[in-house]
Amino acid sequence: MPPHLIDGEPHSHDHDRPRRHREPGEALRIGVGGPVGSGKTALVAALCRELRDELSLAVVTNDIYTTEDADFLRRHAVLPDERITAVQTGGCPHTAIRDDITANLDAIDDLIAANPPLDLILVESGGDNLTATFSTGLIDVQIFVIDVAGGDKVPRKGGPGVTYSDLLVVNKIDLAERVNADLDVMRRDSAKVREGRPTALISLTDDPSASDVLAWVRTQLAEYANPDVSEADPRTADVH
Repeated sequence: MPPHLIDGEPHSHDHDRPRRHREPGEALRIGVGGPVGSGKTALVAALCRELRDELSLAVVTNDIYTTEDADFLRRHAVLPDERITAVQTGGCPHTAIRDDITANLDAIDDLIAANPPLDLILVESGGDNLTATFSTGLIDVQIFVIDVAGGDKVPRKGGPGVTYSDLLVVNKIDLAERVNADLDVMRRDSAKVREGRPTALISLTDDPSASDVLAWVRTQLAEYANPDVSEADPRTADVH
């Protein structure tokens, strides 16, 4: 197991929420949420850089009034411009990823039409609080990103994003000593509140490829491409 990945006991997500109905060959959709400044866009950029040569992928970003996150991805040329699109939510970001997902569904449809066929679509939420979750009508699995700057108390505060996301990412662990955050406490509390769902502790400074998260994403792609291979929950699958 990678040194910063926490696995738990086997866990069935079937008791948590229904899966989105996916047509054969349809792209896997992964939601990436979390508070402002936690590193969501940087993580999306890292995944795009690592996967763009082996997969056909696209990104939808959500911001309240700007296209800042999409502009960041375009400036850093992580994908061709036509594979990145932005949704301006006009309000709390969770409304566009959970309550009224129409704008995001339209954006996904446009990306699919312009870039067929797609293997993977990353949907990044605008920065929100610990309660932000994605509608199962929008995405298949979701990553929730927090960072050590919020303090080592964040995992034990729980909230739907921390507790029920398919992968919790604790980012910026290279800053832990500077902000007096105890990573062992964060590991312990994450394992406790998440009841077997995986958690990855990462530093994009030390590991620009986000290797633990990348491995988890590849596992999701493999499981969703051939769901009959294993009865294991794809969201808690090993990420080696």
